[in-house]
Amino acid sequence: MAKATDHEVVSIYPFSDAQINELMTKAPECVLMWSTKDHWPVGVVHSFVWHDGKVWLTFANHRHRAAAIRRDPRVSVAITGRTLAPDDTPKGQATMKGRAVFHEDRATKEWFYRALSKKQSPNDPVGEQDFYNLLDSPLRTVLEIVPEKWITFDAGKSARHRAGTLPESEMGPKLNSDTERLEAERKQRGLA
Repeated sequence: MAKATDHEVVSIYPFSDAQINELMTKAPECVLMWSTKDHWPVGVVHSFVWHDGKVWLTFANHRHRAAAIRRDPRVSVAITGRTLAPDDTPKGQATMKGRAVFHEDRATKEWFYRALSKKQSPNDPVGEQDFYNLLDSPLRTVLEIVPEKWITFDAGKSARHRAGTLPESEMGPKLNSDTERLEAERKQRGLA
């Protein structure tokens, strides 16, 4: 059973690789985040495709994010299983730290535009083609984001742990933030 103070410990509720794959496949949107020239973090909501273990999305080359990401390809992507996602999507969130690669070639644009259009209109061929036509612009670029690190939180595991029904075998290890850093913060606040 969870202790009263365990609500601060969340690193023990990671998604499995299968859950990450399911979340990334089913979630309709993500937040792409990058750093501006003056080091401000910025994020924009994007529709995306999860393909070959990578996030793929698109925007016009004249957007500030294109120049910023070309300058520094380190980006993050945040996804939630709560908003707009189908009911059977894993609940919680995943943040991916990764490196971005730009694609301008026609073959990549064609498969990606088709994949994103099908995801947006899975049962509507007319809507799919309309969206494809909207995307198919010479000003667009396709961004591939290759994951380097995941930060995840499985809300279902957390709820089951609080209810006393989560086996220890399903918990992950406590990370530094929930051991050393948590104890240092408690001590600093006189809570140790």
